[in-house]
Amino acid sequence: MPKQDRVIVFDTTLRDGEQSPGASLNIDEKKAAARQLAELGVDVIEAGFPVSSPGDFEAVKSIAKDVRGPEICGLARAVKGDIEACWNAVKHSKRPRIHTFIATSDLHIEQKLRMTRQQVLDRAVDSVRFAARLTDNVEFSAEDAVRSDFDYLCQVIESVIDAGARTVNIPDTVGYSIPSEWGDKIRRLVDRVPNIHKAVVSVHCHNDLGLGVANSLAAIQNGARQVECTVNGIGERAGNASLEEIVMALRTRKDLFHLTTGVNTKEIARASRLISKLTGIPVQPNKAVVGANAFAHSSGIHQDGVLKSRTTYEIMNPSDVGVEESALLLTARSGRNGVQNRLKHLGYSLTAPKLEALFAKFKLLADKKKYVFDDDLLTLLDEEGRDASAETYHLDYMSTTSGTGIVPTATVRLRKKDEVLQEASCGDGPVDAAYRAMAKITGLAPELKDYALHSVSSGTDAQGEVVVKVEAQGLVVSGKGTSTDIVEASAKAYLNALNKIVSSRAGGRPAVAKRGM
Repeated sequence: MPKQDRVIVFDTTLRDGEQSPGASLNIDEKKAAARQLAELGVDVIEAGFPVSSPGDFEAVKSIAKDVRGPEICGLARAVKGDIEACWNAVKHSKRPRIHTFIATSDLHIEQKLRMTRQQVLDRAVDSVRFAARLTDNVEFSAEDAVRSDFDYLCQVIESVIDAGARTVNIPDTVGYSIPSEWGDKIRRLVDRVPNIHKAVVSVHCHNDLGLGVANSLAAIQNGARQVECTVNGIGERAGNASLEEIVMALRTRKDLFHLTTGVNTKEIARASRLISKLTGIPVQPNKAVVGANAFAHSSGIHQDGVLKSRTTYEIMNPSDVGVEESALLLTARSGRNGVQNRLKHLGYSLTAPKLEALFAKFKLLADKKKYVFDDDLLTLLDEEGRDASAETYHLDYMSTTSGTGIVPTATVRLRKKDEVLQEASCGDGPVDAAYRAMAKITGLAPELKDYALHSVSSGTDAQGEVVVKVEAQGLVVSGKGTSTDIVEASAKAYLNALNKIVSSRAGGRPAVAKRGM
């Protein structure tokens, strides 16, 4: 049992969050994210669903072996084979956890499981009892608890605690509840279940009505001491409760909650950027805590107030979440020291060779832009850190023509090791023409499912960042590219996605259907 004044932060970014369409991560990406989550100081990392695929099993196993600090957890249905696979993956951790679940609402019991209430109760108890023989750290989740009969839910929770569950999770699987209702349900459950003191009460709130964080906080106020959440709030459908919003709400309103977490809040911004980069899911500018505008002030009245006293319009200190308060504007006349100093302010220290390589790219960008902003530097840093050797095709040359009364055409030259491949094509526009030319070269023509363009920083000369999602034979991947030329950025994004498809077919992790609360 935790101290009553501390909330356990259970991060499910690598399990539920990764179930966002197109956000599938390979083993190396999952390990990089897990290491950052450990730096962030989360208590539990739910690393995946081991039985769902060989790739997910290996990813969870690898994280369990290599990542120290947090408990490493795997998800398993209330099925013996799932639980065994989960244990074989997480047992390599110094602090392993098995998380098993089954639905308890009549809707799920009758329509999905085709079972009776008694059968579900028996399955839940048997599964927890079996898992408890493997480890004393077992969590049980009553899927769709929000729509479950309350008396039956209490019966299930009491029974699984008797069977050995140390944590009982009450999920709002479909984001149906509202805070007053959800808080009351948690309070009544804590009061009603006689052995509840033997387990930690947890909640897992989805965001279908935009209330995931509010419901989580309401549950905490009424006795929950574990909260399941994701970085940037990513997840299935409308996503999950956002880790950074919950943690900063508890910190900012400690006068109201009187609770703490073990999260190092100064790592929040870095974690947000990493997860956004790995998944290809951009953070909306007005996102609380980590959005680009979270600490920006454009109103003259606001600016005057902040200059006189930051607290007039800022309830959080930007540095507390790892965001630098002031922006140093870099130009083509800036030297290495200026760039290096700005990177240090952003939390990055580069070796001399890496700084030299980054500075060369900075100069090229600065010649095209009036100012180079923090987000521009971070984008250059991401590109510099990308493993080019892992990519099969590289963009060597591209030329496009378009205009009124002209058929848009594109000539693209790609490099594959020492081989140079070139094709030309027409299209509905220069971007479509470039995509068709690359499809000819690579022999890949995935369906374009989504295309999004946004500026990395401000100004008419800002870099454009393009994120695409494509589907090829059931595999959905994302690609990202940046440039001051949006056609070039579009081509880089599409080529990034094509390289991921090639990598997957050469032995990477396949796309799989996932289940979850």
